[in-house]
Formats: sequence, C-alpha cells, structure tokens
Amino acid sequence: LLVLLLRRNLPEDLLKAIYHLDPIRDSRTLKLALVKNPVTPTPIVQTLLPHLHLFELVDLCCRSGASTDQRLAAERTMLLRIESEPLGNCITLARRGTATMVGELLNKGEPRLMEPCLNNPRLKEAASARFLRGPKATAETISIIARHPRWQKRPNLRQSVLRHRHTPLIWFTLWLPKLPLRELRTLLSRQSIPAQQTLIHNELKQRRPE
Repeated sequence: LLVLLLRRNLPEDLLKAIYHLDPIRDSRTLKLALVKNPVTPTPIVQTLLPHLHLFELVDLCCRSGASTDQRLAAERTMLLRIESEPLGNCITLARRGTATMVGELLNKGEPRLMEPCLNNPRLKEAASARFLRGPKATAETISIIARHPRWQKRPNLRQSVLRHRHTPLIWFTLWLPKLPLRELRTLLSRQSIPAQQTLIHNELKQRRPE
C-alpha cells in the first residue's frame, strides 16, 4: 500500500477508497504518504494533518512536490499548535519554518526565539516591522533586531526601531547622526518619550540646515 501511494498518477477515486481502509487508520506512515500524494483531495488532507508530527508538517510545507493546498493546510495546522508547543520545538520551527510560521513565532515576543527567527532566510521584512509595531516588543527584543547584521541596516526597520517608545537610548545615539535632517524632524514629531525627544533635539542642534 505504501508503494502504491508513492505513485503520482493515481486516480482521485482510488485515493478516496484507500483513505477508508483500516491500515490507514492505524498507520501514521500511511497517513503521511496519503497526505503527500498530490492527487489526494484537500478535505482528506485536512482530516489527516492533525495526526502528523509537527516536523512532518514542516517538511510537507517545504517539499517541492507539495501542492499549494497541501502547503496551506499544513501551515494552518501548525499555526494551531504554536501555543502548546515546547520552547525547543518552537526554536527548531523558527529555524526551519515557512515565512508565515516564522512571522507568527516572532510575534510571540519570546527573546529566545528572536535570533532563530531573524536568521531564517524566509522571514520577511514586513513581519519584522509588524512585530516592532506590536504590543510585545520590549527593550530587549528591539535591541536584538537592532543588533542583527541582516536587519540593522534596513532603513524602514531603523525607523520602526526609533519610533518605538521602548527602544533603548543607545540606538538613538548610534543612529541619529546617520539620518537625513528631514527624517530627524519627522521622527521628532512622532516621539512622546522625553528622553528620546531630547536626543533628537540635541542632534538637530548640531546640524546645519540642508
């Protein structure tokens, strides 16, 4: 049965019939093979996915032969599991997961997840910016992003870092001298933290009008 399920030219009706066989119910290996077959109907895939291990779902999302429906269904199943997964699994998932998964893990705001998320090549800049605008960004996690070699030079992320009320003052000291005058003025107009405002005012005083 396993060898049969490896074939990619099986008719859909046959796959539906296989799904109802007793061996499928009792074997996770056969469930996985049925899920991986690109012809398996999406409703059957969705029924089987909760029976798979977390990293089997990760592999399904990342394998080149998976259909779009399979990837999306596996991703949705993983998203439902995030909150209940132990930290070690989440760290591994942050390293290996899809862009959507990594963005969700970043949004948890767990400092120990930050580095593996930021190192994942699938992470999008928009996800990092969304985290910086969200309620779970702290001085510690903001600094992790600001120090990261991949993200620290992105102009839009720098702006997001400098606009956050929890950003440590060291990042203003390091980055303000590199900002154009227009951006400094815009930044000042959006600041509400006195200590941050003072640093921007001091930088503006040192500039000649452009």
